Amino acid sequence: MSPKKIFPIILILFTFILAIYLYPNSPGIMVTHWGAYGEPNGYSGKLFALFFEPILSVFFYLIFLFLPKTDPYYSHFKEFEKYFDTFINIIFIFFTYLYLGTLYWNIVAKFNLLQFLAPAFALLIYHIGVLCSVAKRNWFVGIRTPWTMSSDFVWQKTHHLGAVLFKLTAFISLLGILWPNLSIYFIIIPVLFFSAFLFLYSYVIFRQENHQ
Repeated sequence: MSPKKIFPIILILFTFILAIYLYPNSPGIMVTHWGAYGEPNGYSGKLFALFFEPILSVFFYLIFLFLPKTDPYYSHFKEFEKYFDTFINIIFIFFTYLYLGTLYWNIVAKFNLLQFLAPAFALLIYHIGVLCSVAKRNWFVGIRTPWTMSSDFVWQKTHHLGAVLFKLTAFISLLGILWPNLSIYFIIIPVLFFSAFLFLYSYVIFRQENHQ
């Protein structure tokens, strides 16, 4: 197994060890959800709060490890697998960063969680752009529309533009550091707008290709 596939396991083990260590002295009730403006609006017992993220990470790791192998285009997937493995590492760094932030908020001191998460979201979205720039046609990752899945040319054109737009979204999301109360909107609005645009763009490119 490659080091890139082992790294998420190390992070998962770290979160389990941390949860076990913190469990005896953690508050009985902990905040586990925050609203769009950073206000606490969801609570759970400490057992759930401490162990849900580590357990969920195991579930996601198994999906990322085995599901691509069921893809009919697995040979295409293998061509960019090293970039995909890097992206998975970024996802688990994000999970761990979020987990540490929620624990610190509940156990040590209150702070603006959305402001704290803005750079993490930027990193994650930027690497979505990186993955778009190298992904070959497959059913597991990428901008999968009826038209990208029907043509390598449409896939390539759509993902080339998608790489640029998602990287741009990453930089926009950094504005959440300066305006934390608007942080969620700096992420959601560009992602929804660009996703809809890319969906339509793939159709337009498909029509152009089939009318030449």
